[in-house]
Amino acid sequence: MGQALWRLPPRQQQQLQEELADRLADRGGGRREPGRDGGPQRRAPQHCYGPDIYHLLRTRRGGKEQHGFIDLEMLPPELGITILSYLNATDLCLAGCVWQDLGNDEYLWQGLCKSTWGHCSIYNRRLPAGFSYRRLYLQLDEGCLTFNANPQEGISYFMSKGILMDHPTELAKFIFYTRRLNWKMLRIYLDERRDVLDELVTLHNFSNQFLPNALRDFFRHIHAPEERGEYLETLITKFSHRFCTCNPALVRDLGLSPDAVYVLCYSLILLSIDLTSPHVKNKMSKREFIRNTRRAAHNVSDDFVGHLYDNIYLIGHVAA
Repeated sequence: MGQALWRLPPRQQQQLQEELADRLADRGGGRREPGRDGGPQRRAPQHCYGPDIYHLLRTRRGGKEQHGFIDLEMLPPELGITILSYLNATDLCLAGCVWQDLGNDEYLWQGLCKSTWGHCSIYNRRLPAGFSYRRLYLQLDEGCLTFNANPQEGISYFMSKGILMDHPTELAKFIFYTRRLNWKMLRIYLDERRDVLDELVTLHNFSNQFLPNALRDFFRHIHAPEERGEYLETLITKFSHRFCTCNPALVRDLGLSPDAVYVLCYSLILLSIDLTSPHVKNKMSKREFIRNTRRAAHNVSDDFVGHLYDNIYLIGHVAA
């Protein structure tokens, strides 16, 4: 979330303005002159052309009737845009009410669009004349609200506005690079669109990741269902194949296979529930977990299974 710079406390504003003014004086070759009280006083740097920021800050420091941040329109445009780039969409709209030219700058709204929705099909197209990233941001926000109420209508809205293409890869990238979609509605949509789910799984890179950490990362993007069923089995199956594809050396050294990873994932989920649920009084011990897991996955060593237990015990649930 961006923070409005003009909302700083007055005392902090004055301190920042004094520091900036003193630094400008040092760089501009200003020299000290005795003040009224006999103490040293900064002299403004000479040979300044255009808006003199030194005098601008000094004026605001000396005037008792003026408070708050300086007028951004009196600064160089590049500096004003840099300051406003730290704001979120709400604060930028408010800033546009004060500084219309700066607040409606396309560069700022383009950055907000791409930082919030990392991938859209429209980004890779030639933009028509009169295109506005501010309008695109509002359309993306409206589309996400629609998706969170009805996934099919939300996707249809994006396509009607030319924001997304009706292709599994494009839809998967859009879902992968945004966090504005409700995870419950997203789960319903992915359960219906298995082609999009397949593409979404391939976007994950589990190289050199420990199995429980990779599973957490997977469920962070694709939330696990609350109950065991066909959809959960599908997710774990796809994850197991993707994990083995990303870690061929680990699979070779430890003798893992997609079926073995599938069994280990279920064991990790059950262990997570056992260790984190307050309703389970007698927690599973490390020895019990190793014994139970080795019965289903014969090729996995005791040390590896023990490390799995330690990870869940120290870090927590894999699907939280």
